[in-house]
Amino acid sequence: MIIHIDCNSFYASVELAEHPEFVGRPVVVANNNEAGGGIILALTKEAKKIGLRRGDPIFKVKDKLKANDVAVFAADLYKYRNVSRRIMKEVVRQEIVLDFLQYSVDEFFGRIPDDDPVCVRQCMEQVVQLIKDSCNVPVSCGCSSTYTLAKTATWFAKRYEAYGGICIITPDVVEKALKNIAIEDVWGIGRRSAPRLKHIGISTAYDFANLGESLVDSLMTTARVHTWRELHGIPSIDLSAPDHQQSIMHSRTFAFMETDLVRLHELLSNYAADAAVNLRRENCLCRTVTVFICTNPHRTDLPQYSNAQTAKLPTATSNTQEIVRVAIALLDKLFVKGYKYKRMGIVLGSLVEDEGWQLDLFDHVNTSQNRRLMEVADRLNVKYGRHTVRLTVQGNTPAKPPIDEGD
Repeated sequence: MIIHIDCNSFYASVELAEHPEFVGRPVVVANNNEAGGGIILALTKEAKKIGLRRGDPIFKVKDKLKANDVAVFAADLYKYRNVSRRIMKEVVRQEIVLDFLQYSVDEFFGRIPDDDPVCVRQCMEQVVQLIKDSCNVPVSCGCSSTYTLAKTATWFAKRYEAYGGICIITPDVVEKALKNIAIEDVWGIGRRSAPRLKHIGISTAYDFANLGESLVDSLMTTARVHTWRELHGIPSIDLSAPDHQQSIMHSRTFAFMETDLVRLHELLSNYAADAAVNLRRENCLCRTVTVFICTNPHRTDLPQYSNAQTAKLPTATSNTQEIVRVAIALLDKLFVKGYKYKRMGIVLGSLVEDEGWQLDLFDHVNTSQNRRLMEVADRLNVKYGRHTVRLTVQGNTPAKPPIDEGD
C-alpha cells in the first residue's frame, strides 16, 4: 500500500510549534514586498474562520488582521526546509515506512508492506504520532494502492474531521471515493485541464475514470493517461529520484528594490552559501556557477535590465569560499549602476558526485583541510542556527522576528 503524508498548513504549523503562545489564535504566514505586506502563504483554521484566504494581499486585509488579533509571521523558507528534513530523518529512522521519499517541502510518499486495513491504519497512526512528537507538526495521511489514490485519500482526510486525519481507500470503496471528488481536485489533472474536461461532461474523478484509455490518450498528455491508470488501481507513476540533482539554485525576489552593489554582494553571498550547503548535503561538487539579476518587470515606469553570467570552474568544488568568490566576481560584471534590482539568484550546475571525482594536482580549494573546515561550519550552523558561522562578506543582518499585527 502507498502512503501519502501531507503536513497541515505547514508554514503556520512550524511557526506555532516554535511559538506555542499563539496556539488557538488566528495565525498567518506571509512574504514581504515593497508595499510592506506581501501575500498570505499559509494560515491556521482559526484564520480561515474569520474569512482570510491563502493569496490574500496583506494590505487588503490589514484591518481584518488587526480587528481579529491575528499574528502574522514573516515566511522563513530555510526553517521550513529544515523541519521537512527532520520529518524525513525521523520517519526513515523508525523504519515504519519503506521507500520513504520527499515529494515537496510538506508532502511525503512511502510504502507500507501490508494490505490488511487494520495493520495499515496502525502503521499510519504510528507515523502521524511520530511526526507530532518529533516536530509538533500535524499531518493528514492517506493510503491506497497507487500514488494518485493515496493522494485522493489524503484529500478526504484533510477535509472531513470524521476521518481523524487518516483515510484508507481500499478497492471496495474506490468508486464511492471517485464519485465524491471533483475533477479539478485530482492529483495530475489540476485546474488548467479541468475546464476542458468539464466541457465534455467530466466533472468528477469517477467520470474521468470511466473514459476509455484510448480516448484519454487522444485528448490529453501521457501524464494524464498515467493518472487515469492509477485511478484504476494500476501503478503507473515513478517518483524515484535521480542519484543527485542536475543543478542547485537559490534565488529571491527582494522585499525592496536594491541599488547598492555592497548590499547585493551581501545578499548573493548568503544565497551562494546556502546553495553550497545543499551541494554538500547531496555529496556533490559543481563545475559551473551562474549568477542572474533583473529589475522588476511589473514596474513599467522604471528602466528595465536583466542579465546572467556563467563561470566554468577549473576544478569541481563544494567549497563555500570558492563559490562565493566566483559568484561575486560574476555579479561585478553584471551590475550596472542606475537600475533598481528586484531579483537575483545563483545556480550551481554541471554537478558531479563527490565520491571518486578526480581532483587537480594543484587544487588548493578541495584539500582535506578545507573540506574539514566546511564540515565543521555545517555542523555548527545546524546546531546553533543558519549562518552562525559565515564569511565576512555575508554581512551581519539579524534574522527577522515574527510580525505581530495584533499588538
